[in-house]
Amino acid sequence: MNPTDKKCTQCGGTSFARGSDYINIRPLDKKFTIGSEKIYTFCLDCGEVLSIKISNPSKLK
Repeated sequence: MNPTDKKCTQCGGTSFARGSDYINIRPLDKKFTIGSEKIYTFCLDCGEVLSIKISNPSKLK
């Protein structure tokens, strides 16, 4: 997904950035795995999240 081709559904903004948080996602049945990073694409004008992507989904198997 190319954020420059998108428009925010909340405010109509066209400026987006990508970021991550410090908590990885992991399977519910595997409590001690490291998991994978979540990558957020969000509007720089209002903060609405356009998408959330798992950077390495194979780590969740």
